[in-house]
Amino acid sequence: MGVNFRNQWPALDASFVAYTAYFDHYEGRINSGFGLTVQGAQEFFTQTSLNEIGLTYSYRLKLNEKNYIQAGFQGSFVARDALFDRVILGTQLDIDTGQILGEAGQGFEGDSQIKSADANVGLLYYGERAWFGVSVSHLLEPEMSYLADNSNQLPVKYSLHGGYRLALAAGDINDFFNNTDQERSLTLGFNYKKQGEFSQLDLGAEFFFEPLVLGVWYRGLPTKYSLPNNESLVFLLGVNLPAAVDLGYSFDYPLSKLGLGSSGGAHELSMRYVFLSKHAKQRHYSKQAFFKY
Repeated sequence: MGVNFRNQWPALDASFVAYTAYFDHYEGRINSGFGLTVQGAQEFFTQTSLNEIGLTYSYRLKLNEKNYIQAGFQGSFVARDALFDRVILGTQLDIDTGQILGEAGQGFEGDSQIKSADANVGLLYYGERAWFGVSVSHLLEPEMSYLADNSNQLPVKYSLHGGYRLALAAGDINDFFNNTDQERSLTLGFNYKKQGEFSQLDLGAEFFFEPLVLGVWYRGLPTKYSLPNNESLVFLLGVNLPAAVDLGYSFDYPLSKLGLGSSGGAHELSMRYVFLSKHAKQRHYSKQAFFKY
């Protein structure tokens, strides 16, 4: 189980705050995983918010002792809210005098709350070193418009992601009583997303120096337009604690004209607790817990 919290552009009035909490369990007797996810987001300038709760199911197919294919599905309920009692439309402004005609929210005709269902699917191959996956989100294309004509639906989002982990020479950890092997590895990863007219590519590398994870990611390569699409550099620090707790912090350094001084970048915190079974090897699969996907 775990939680994530992200504060984007805290120096702006239009800051964006998002959170996620989740719990999942794998039942080996039926090769299936079950999970619950709760997430929300708030945009402070427009006073809009999104809250979602979803149930997940996945099935793992064993190809051999080291390679697997896993398929997953998520069904969710989404609620979007907007405070339109504070909105002043352009039609309420007197161009000659600059005065506001009527009260805020008076000119709006629509529902300030939208509730809808949504669905996501994914397929993932993974082995000891490599993984590659594809996912499709917002299959039901839920309604986004608060206007009465219901004219704006959320486009389907497609994602390709993968990576490879390079094993490095092991080291030693001295705990004052004895020495234990220290795992060291370098992981390279990518995540490409496309939704409607927009696309984004994340490229990154993470160095695992037990118990620390150090990473850097670059976001923003592809673009449909002639404008530069250098969005940010993401720096990541994580630690795997002996009590089966994974902690992570990342900072987005803006490369766009938005700049660090005016936006404040973005800060993200993550924490995860892994319920260990009698098989200590299961802990190994939790160490790379901080990929920016």
